Amino acid sequence: MESPQYMMRDIPQEDRPRERMMEYGAGALSHTELLAILLRTGTRQESAMHMAQRILNQAGGIRSLMDLSLEEMTAMKGIGQAKAVQLKAGIELGHRIAKSRLAPSTSIRTPRDAADILMEQLRYLQKEHFVCLFLNSKNHIIAQETLSMGSLNASIVHPREVFRAAIKCSSASIVCAHNHPSGDPTPSPEDIQITKRLIEAGAIVGIDVLDHLVIGDGTYVSLKEKGLV
Repeated sequence: MESPQYMMRDIPQEDRPRERMMEYGAGALSHTELLAILLRTGTRQESAMHMAQRILNQAGGIRSLMDLSLEEMTAMKGIGQAKAVQLKAGIELGHRIAKSRLAPSTSIRTPRDAADILMEQLRYLQKEHFVCLFLNSKNHIIAQETLSMGSLNASIVHPREVFRAAIKCSSASIVCAHNHPSGDPTPSPEDIQITKRLIEAGAIVGIDVLDHLVIGDGTYVSLKEKGLV
């Protein structure tokens, strides 16, 4: 037996998402409530809250929502182009805010410094992304670049591409990072092998590879801290 689908008008005024945000702040709202606010309205048969919960269920959770294309969103019942564009814009804005912590004056002194910058950018991605932070002689970040996407292996991440990008921005050193979509940041043998190759190549061209971080779901592993390189 299906549970009744309550419309927004059936929800007490003080329990509606917008009212709860104004009263308690955005941090007090659930994923479903925040998504309902972005949707703004539901349909005649379904409230914005119920639609939001259904979308999260179909997407596979909040972390998978950002990977949906406009076409995949509009294929969902009740989601037209306008709603799909609103959602994609909101997701992209959040993604850019996470990236905005990167500034020319940001310096990398510890693995945690690099992880704090890259964690929110990489932790939700469904494919492996290999990213480099390029630093000047004072360990200030001067550039960031994604150099590969897909399964991390020696044929995809080649020292030539990494150091071509480093030389282009006159980098003195680099910090490498990639994500594990599984959420488990335990380095694989391939991760260690690639890091050693990059360190060796860096020694030849005079650009230090300071570390390689593996980013998981809210956690990370520094190969340097673990003594793996």
